[in-house]
Amino acid sequence: MNAIDGTAVNTIRFLAVDAVEKAASGHPGLPMGGAAAGYTLWTQFLKHCPDAPDWADRDRFILSAGHGSMLLYALLHLFGYELSLEEIKNFRQWGSRTPGHPEFGHTPGVETTTGPLGQGFGNAVGMAIAERRLAAEFNRPGYPLVDHYTYVYAGDGCMMEGISSEAASLAGHLKLGKLICLYDDNKITIDGSTDITFTEDVGKRFEAYGWQVLKVKEGNRVEMLSEAITEARQETDRPSLIMVQTEIGYGSPGKQGTAGVHGAPLGAEEVVETKKNLGWPLEPDFYVPPEVYEHFLGFKETLRARKEEWDALLSDYRHEYPELAERWDSWFSGQVPDELENDSRLWDFDDQPLATRAASGQVMQVLAEYLPNMIGGSADLNSSTKTGLKQFSDFQADNPGGSNIHFGVREHAMGAILSGLCLHGGLRPFGSTFLVFFDYMKPSVRLAALMGLPVVYVYTHDSIAVGEDGPTHQPVEQLSHLRSIPNMHVLRPADGRETAAAWLHALQRRCGPTALILSRQKLPQLEGSGKEALRGGYIIHREKSGSPELIIIASGSELEPALKAASKLEDNGRSVRVVSMVSRELFLAQDEAYKEEVLPSAADKRLIVEAALPAGWESFTCSGGMVIGLDAFGASAPGPEVMEKKGFTVENLLRQAEVILD
Repeated sequence: MNAIDGTAVNTIRFLAVDAVEKAASGHPGLPMGGAAAGYTLWTQFLKHCPDAPDWADRDRFILSAGHGSMLLYALLHLFGYELSLEEIKNFRQWGSRTPGHPEFGHTPGVETTTGPLGQGFGNAVGMAIAERRLAAEFNRPGYPLVDHYTYVYAGDGCMMEGISSEAASLAGHLKLGKLICLYDDNKITIDGSTDITFTEDVGKRFEAYGWQVLKVKEGNRVEMLSEAITEARQETDRPSLIMVQTEIGYGSPGKQGTAGVHGAPLGAEEVVETKKNLGWPLEPDFYVPPEVYEHFLGFKETLRARKEEWDALLSDYRHEYPELAERWDSWFSGQVPDELENDSRLWDFDDQPLATRAASGQVMQVLAEYLPNMIGGSADLNSSTKTGLKQFSDFQADNPGGSNIHFGVREHAMGAILSGLCLHGGLRPFGSTFLVFFDYMKPSVRLAALMGLPVVYVYTHDSIAVGEDGPTHQPVEQLSHLRSIPNMHVLRPADGRETAAAWLHALQRRCGPTALILSRQKLPQLEGSGKEALRGGYIIHREKSGSPELIIIASGSELEPALKAASKLEDNGRSVRVVSMVSRELFLAQDEAYKEEVLPSAADKRLIVEAALPAGWESFTCSGGMVIGLDAFGASAPGPEVMEKKGFTVENLLRQAEVILD
């Protein structure tokens, strides 16, 4: 390591040390130990452009060990991203661009939100899949429009989390040669040495997954790191794991190599001793030597030139391949063609009963004609969730132009990979499984909502009507759990037309994820359903005269018995309105006039019917209403019998309606 490299690496270390010290919280150990690895990657290999953080062909860098955020912030600052030294000084403070863990959309240059360990690793696999899929679509001889790497920086905790195993297994199967993981192998976690819990041979595990495994025995040696990354980039048929042996908190005489430097400031005295130990000025704090700024400015100019070369390549590509260039613009626009909504195939369903999962499958074939950049699949359930796109082939190692992804029984990794596909840009990802298995992927779904990613989740087998498979496969609390996630839109359609509307909303939404909740059992096509479902809730059956004595609110499969009950009540002289509540979130987002029109505040006698935990319906019931829901698990029996035993029948609805009306 030459003098300027050493000074630059120490600059990264002490920006982290000083930021954590000033904030009185944070994780200095990883940035101190991993500074040389980060510096080597970013200065010698990473293709990016501080002036254009969203450059389509940039390399992606994902800090899966997000607690080491100051490593990333220091690099972004030194490379000249819009991250000032003042922001570094405001680390972990209200309103700063340097939150405790990296947040996508908040800090320029941050590719994804990380912190829950392993999530970034899964995101990286999604980004690597996206790079390969887009390269297959757009690259032509002499025009490598898509040609970049995905780098992920992971720690021991990431390697312990199951999601990383799931994602690594799939990445190896897909032979994602442009995926490179730098594993900060420092053998320390919060509770102490990894020896207390983690004694496996990680390298052999990854070799078994089909990865190339390389080792750097001295994590502060820039030349050794450079050699390993070079070798990893030369491997085209396997992703690479570079096991970098680092020492957490490197340079701290009293805390280096201990758990004490993982997640707490060094302390004022230890900061002084560390600066003395590494020959760093004691004053001022947040010191960046002028020659270091000059050093990084040179890198920035080189990177700017590479971006300009690519811009020229794209310009020539537009002239040589105008139709492909038009497709490129369309795929990266995120827009849905206006004419899609009026395609009659979305709305024309015959009178035969049809499960909404099957209706969704039909709709998806039409959507894919308009949006050929749809990509996704299921966790080994395509035949059940009906999410295979028939006009597309499977994405495999030997067929990178396919769009149907077989995720295998890996729900958690699937969720993170979908986010990675979305974050990369150019593709419209979706993924599916049974609703009850949302539990296995919830952390990834939560982060997608936090990042505002327009991922579509298709959850089928939506209630106790699943039947004979029993309570292990019959969701009860999952629907309310999904609805409890901020920025998540949840739609539970009742028939084919409502399913089409749900899909339209999911694809038109650009600021967050959408969950489609679909039935296994066949449901009738309902009179009056259709595009109004795009408003979340609408009147599907209006009272025949006067004001409604009772409003029945239902979603999904419970809408049919609600309509039948309303008809019988009307035969008995009652004035009844039925509201299809496809999505509470969408309905509550409508203007007050519309909400009052659908659910007049004066009509406080309301019966809500949904085969799920009733949490969250309280604001809809008013003082004179009730909810027919589930507060216990289901049972193994034919679906109709389970629904009957649990009270989801026309007869029970009539009994409860009479209680409300009396």
